[in-house]
Parts: sequence; structure tokens; C-alpha cells
Amino acid sequence: MKNDSTVYATEEVAENTIIEGSMKAAVFAADAASGLDLTRMKYKPMLDSSIPFRDESTATTKKQTIAQLIEKLNVIENLRYKRTVEDTYCNVYSFDYCHFTNVYLPTVWWTDEAIVRLQAGEDVEPIYNDTVKTIYSSAIHDWFLQWGAAFGWKRTVDVNELQEKVNKEGAIGIICAKRKIRGLSGHIVPVVPETATKKAYREEGRVIYPLQSQAGKVNYKYFAKVKKDWWNDELYSSSVFYYHD
Repeated sequence: MKNDSTVYATEEVAENTIIEGSMKAAVFAADAASGLDLTRMKYKPMLDSSIPFRDESTATTKKQTIAQLIEKLNVIENLRYKRTVEDTYCNVYSFDYCHFTNVYLPTVWWTDEAIVRLQAGEDVEPIYNDTVKTIYSSAIHDWFLQWGAAFGWKRTVDVNELQEKVNKEGAIGIICAKRKIRGLSGHIVPVVPETATKKAYREEGRVIYPLQSQAGKVNYKYFAKVKKDWWNDELYSSSVFYYHD
């Protein structure tokens, strides 16, 4: 995850109860120049007909197509998510996961100036490094609190409930953690539906470590117990759990 110290503050952010649909999404049109085997334009959605979208017909089709999506994105092998000396790409993977499951999660977000214009009723268009800038995981933590409700995200404080929503409804789950030290990497991961062979870790019937999928220092299609409750690590000042229908 890239250093974001020059763009976003890391003060505590109060949760906003803003009305759903009251803010315009900051998002670009899908672009064929953004792809699984490419490293450029990671801030744009991929235009690739071979990548499945979540089928929202039933809870079963939602979960089946999410599993297909995880296989297609193949976070372990695809160049788009490969860590470099400078960066890891948890935000890019989480953005892609949400995009193809028909849920909005930003990879770029409006500048303060653009938000003032939007709230004044102006129709602002996303222009990279002008009206929008790349948003990284610590700032996404704050985005959830400030703007998540405007895009249909609902908060929970219980990882067992989060996993149950994902399992039973085919919902989209996210864990996002914010670093204590400004400018250092936070982390964000999707919580994904359990399969016949991939399971969350439970004790006495309750989920302790949800089933997750991530890009990061190490990329995993699926993991649970191997990273334990990573969001409680002393590196992080705060973490949030959100889900979307």
C-alpha cells in the first residue's frame, strides 16, 4: 500500500449518518488499458468481458459468482496485484472485488474543493490529480465512516455477524484498518463467502477469524487463521467492519 501522507489526514473521524445516494461516486469509466496483466491505470475499473460480475438473482447465485470472481482475479498470480519494492495493492484488489460485485468502493475520491462544489449542486467530473486523487487504505477507513452510508454500506462491530451476512445473503464484506503513524500503510480486505473447502475459523460456533481474500505483502485467494485478528495489531489505531447487500 502506497504512502498517502501528503494527501489525507489521520485524525479520528466521527461516523456520519448521511443519506444513501446523497453523494456522487468518484469513478472513471472502465478502460481496456487497465487489466489483470498490466500495472498501469490501477485507479480505473478493468474493461474485460472475461471477468464475471456478481449475479444478484439469489443468494446462491451471488455466492457462486463471487467464488468465480475470486478465481478469475487470481490475486496470487496476476500482475495487477503483485507487490513491488515500494507498494502493495490491497486497495486495488478490494476495489476490483467490489466493482465486479456491483458495489461502490473508491479507488479515487474527490478533493475537498470538489466536494464543496458537488455539495453546492455543481456537476463535477472526475479528473485524476485534479478533482480526484487516489485513496489508500487508511483514508478508506475514514471514507467508510464519512461516506460509506451514502453508498449503501452498513457497519457492524461483530465479525461473526459480518461472516453470516456474507454467507447467508451473498453480501459484500470489508475489514479496513488505519495505521497509527500517518503515512504508513493501513490494510483493507474483502470478507468472502465460505465454500465447501474454505472456511472461517470458529471457536464454540462463533467466527473469530473470518474467511478473507487479499492483496498485500503476501497475497491470498482465501485465508482465515493464518493472519488471526490482524486488524487488532498494535500497528493500527482503528478498524471498521462493513457490509453491503
